[in-house]
Amino acid sequence: MKAAIESFAAKINFPLDNIFVMDGSKRSAKANAFFSGIGKKKKIVLYDTLIKNHSTEELVAVLAHEVGHFKKKHIIWSYLLSIIQIFFTLFILSLMVFNKDLSIALGGSLQAIHLNLLAFGILFSPISGITGLLMSLYSRKNEFEADAYARQTYSGKALTDALKKLSVDSLSNLYPHPLYVFFRYSHPPLLKRLKAIQSVR
Repeated sequence: MKAAIESFAAKINFPLDNIFVMDGSKRSAKANAFFSGIGKKKKIVLYDTLIKNHSTEELVAVLAHEVGHFKKKHIIWSYLLSIIQIFFTLFILSLMVFNKDLSIALGGSLQAIHLNLLAFGILFSPISGITGLLMSLYSRKNEFEADAYARQTYSGKALTDALKKLSVDSLSNLYPHPLYVFFRYSHPPLLKRLKAIQSVR
């Protein structure tokens, strides 16, 4: 398994420094994998549950998907968008938290921070819903791109098999309502991902 991972990393010029196994089964049955590190020192971490339930080919395919996020710069852009979202939220809060007129409009006789915070929570909720929706759309696009990268650089069949097993393990809904997916899902439904992987050329 280690040799297969190192071979794939060398093939795509991924700066792999080390591979670790996490005893995730002590806390959860969830299977996961991720990498960490800055610059040319990338460490891959595999949950023992992932190793137990998947073949070597499936493991490398899952890692190829994660590397796809790295190669497509999804991680950097997600961080930047999150920072922009935080600053936007704080900017709106700064406009409202010390606003005397807002306190009076809510029934206060003087400026009241607690009333302004309450107003912020109520008025910002629709804006937060819109920004959350946009982030979900962006996240789903990234997942399709990472799947395509894994298909192109390693194996679509191995990734398909891995996604099926992960879906069974997590008891995911195979037929979620399209509107619920549109508003709430950060990852595309399994069947759409499989169809997209099969259509990649």
